Amino acid sequence: MKLPNILTALRIAFIPLIVAVFYLPLENNLYMAAGIFALAAWTDWLDGFLARRLNQSTPFGAFLDPVADKLMVSVSLGLLIDAHTSIWMTIPALIIIGREIVISALREWMAELGKRASIAVSMIGKAKTSLQMLSIFVLLSQPPGSDIAMVGMILLYGAVVLTIWSMMQYLKAAWPDLKSGM
Repeated sequence: MKLPNILTALRIAFIPLIVAVFYLPLENNLYMAAGIFALAAWTDWLDGFLARRLNQSTPFGAFLDPVADKLMVSVSLGLLIDAHTSIWMTIPALIIIGREIVISALREWMAELGKRASIAVSMIGKAKTSLQMLSIFVLLSQPPGSDIAMVGMILLYGAVVLTIWSMMQYLKAAWPDLKSGM
């Protein structure tokens, strides 16, 4: 197993740890959960960097990396929905999770057509991921309603704008194939 794939698997292993620490009745549990999330998010960048730098890209890694990201983000957003018990958290979280499902299905379908490259990750998608990770980190680290949590919410809504924008880009790129398949 190559180092980038080990880092991706480690990111998946961090998910139950984030959940457990988030719910632990410890004084600094939110900071610890956010720190584990940040470490996991950093491995996302690092595994991609190493895969390219060491020429260790594999089909398994190309499959597992986005799965690990979507699991980590979806579970963390679920924690935040539970903690905030607010429609203002639930709506953006569900938009982000819904977009991930739609784009995953779109990529799978385009791959079956042999056209996966036509919906490759864009710069807006990368910016979306960065802002999303930052907002989740901030929100995990703070109790609901705090001033810093409000900053996290603003960042999350910014991530939602980029989420919708990037989804529209992917759908536009795939539209000719979607239309012909209807």
